[in-house]
This record gives sequence, C-alpha cells and structure tokens, in this order.
Amino acid sequence: MSRDALLIIDMSNDFVHDQGGLSAGKPAQKIVPFIVKLADQFNETGKPIFFCMDAHEANDAHFNLWPVHNVKGTWGAHLYGSLGEWYVTHKQQQKVHFIPKPEYDAFIRTNLDQLLKQYEVDTVQLVGVCTDICDFLTAYGAYSRGYATIAYNKGMATFTDQHERFLEHMHAIFKTTIID
Repeated sequence: MSRDALLIIDMSNDFVHDQGGLSAGKPAQKIVPFIVKLADQFNETGKPIFFCMDAHEANDAHFNLWPVHNVKGTWGAHLYGSLGEWYVTHKQQQKVHFIPKPEYDAFIRTNLDQLLKQYEVDTVQLVGVCTDICDFLTAYGAYSRGYATIAYNKGMATFTDQHERFLEHMHAIFKTTIID
C-alpha cells in the first residue's frame, strides 16, 4: 500500500486569477474545485498536503524570462480563491505545509524532500499549474528522488497548448500514472 502526499503546485493569484501576472486564467480556475475536493480527501485520511508555491524576490533574475509574478508578500503570491480559504482554515494542522520554492521544480532549494521522508511518503500526487513547466519539472524532481508520481488531468492546467503533451511526457519519461 502506498503512502501518498498531495502536492498542490503554484495555485496563486498570479497564476490563476484573470488579473494575475502570469495567469493560466479560466483553465486554472476550472481545476480549483477538484483540487479543494482532493485536499479534503487527503486531510480526512491524515495524509500530508503541500502547497508548493513560487516565491520570488522583486529583483529575481527569473523575471528576465517571465513577467513579474509571485513576488513574496504581494497579492499575486497568495493562494487563489477557495484554495486560499482552504489553506487558512487548515494551515495549523500538522500535515498541511506551505513550501515556498525559488525554482520550477518544488524539490530544488526547499525542504520538501526532507518532509516527505519524515512522513515516509513513497508516492506524490500532483495537481496545479502549469502542466508543462512546474508540474512537469516537479514530477521529474520526485521521480529523480525515487518517488512514484500520479498526475491528475483534471487537476492541472497551463497557459499554453501543451497540457496533453506534457502529461504524456510525464507518463513516458517518469512513469507517472495519469488519472483523468
């Protein structure tokens, strides 16, 4: 039997809200109810939940490549809508974590791997944005550290036309189980 954790990736105002700095817009907004429901299921069964969120300084070199987004302490860096409400309600619980990440891959320069090992997790379930960037690279980060990966088609979105292609890549390259 697997020991799972839920990774909710980059569901911030800047990535989801219509006025976000780098928004996937309606496709990202559409997945929010599914992610909240999944978080509820994980919470009810006592499984760990990680909100893995871009966290940039105002002068981050990352903004040479991308529009300004998820600057620490700004509206854009806050969790979007009902996910933000869910987090505020549950953040005091032992197995609910907020992981600020400076890179696409939520494992790079964070304590995510250490926390997963403390919980003896062997499988990470992935939802959030963007399918072809942070979701994909976090799936690789998990795979490269020996975790099995599960990705939810209806729990991921992106601002490009590459959603399906990158889910296929996750499956082909990292043996990620894709659940519709």
